[in-house]
Amino acid sequence: MNWQYFWHWLYVAGMAIGALYFAAIGRNTRGLPRLEYFVATFIPVWSGLAYLSLVMPGQDIEFGRIIAFNDHVVFLGRYIDWIVTTPLLLLALGWTAMHHLKHKDWTTIFSVMATQVIVIASGLLADLSSVPDVRYFWYITGTIAFCVVLWIIWGPYRDITRRQGDPELERFYDRLTTFFTATWICYPIIWILGPSGLNLFDRTVETFLFCFVPFLSKVVFSYLDLNGLRSLGERGPRTNAEQFVSDTFQIRNAQPARHSRQRRSRYLPGENL
Repeated sequence: MNWQYFWHWLYVAGMAIGALYFAAIGRNTRGLPRLEYFVATFIPVWSGLAYLSLVMPGQDIEFGRIIAFNDHVVFLGRYIDWIVTTPLLLLALGWTAMHHLKHKDWTTIFSVMATQVIVIASGLLADLSSVPDVRYFWYITGTIAFCVVLWIIWGPYRDITRRQGDPELERFYDRLTTFFTATWICYPIIWILGPSGLNLFDRTVETFLFCFVPFLSKVVFSYLDLNGLRSLGERGPRTNAEQFVSDTFQIRNAQPARHSRQRRSRYLPGENL
């Protein structure tokens, strides 16, 4: 069995299921903008089509990949996927951070999206480079840009969340961003340890990892993001998915705690209760 084909086809199927799910729950927006559902649906559609190019018959770029030099294969389909979907995932995370704001901070959002484009472009240039020093220059450049992305989502994005005064949103954003960060950190690690870098494992292992991790960072992230936002506040009875995300992230524990602190602070020592 060709395991690379198997993992790619399984990934395409997972993206299709994810897209159908997000389109289905978007029929009842539960107070969220329809654009958020569109983006969540578009991400797996684009990603699935990009990975589909890796299993279609053909040669070179028609096959979704090229031989850059010697026997080094560059999977162009991955970069076509990442350069579109990863900025959109940062857009979705920005919308979550600014959930209660009528006017979003588009400067911050576009800044992190543009920086992420540099990350992906640097990775592609590194993968295409036959000179080791040039290859690692572009890899380091992309890694620095990636650190800037992490700083924005844990700095400015998080500060914006705090200014809205909603403990439920704060807790949800922190835990969602922890999941987001954990999955995204895997990308540069897999790249540098795999055939594009130190070659510590083969293409089959790399293919599995670059199917498993993107599934988590796209479909699972959007599942957690949308259902978490749908569970915030009083929106009526929850679906099983919303209840699962709420229980997992303990979204509802923050608000009562704040109220209990407020009640205790009304009384000073010596006052009659």
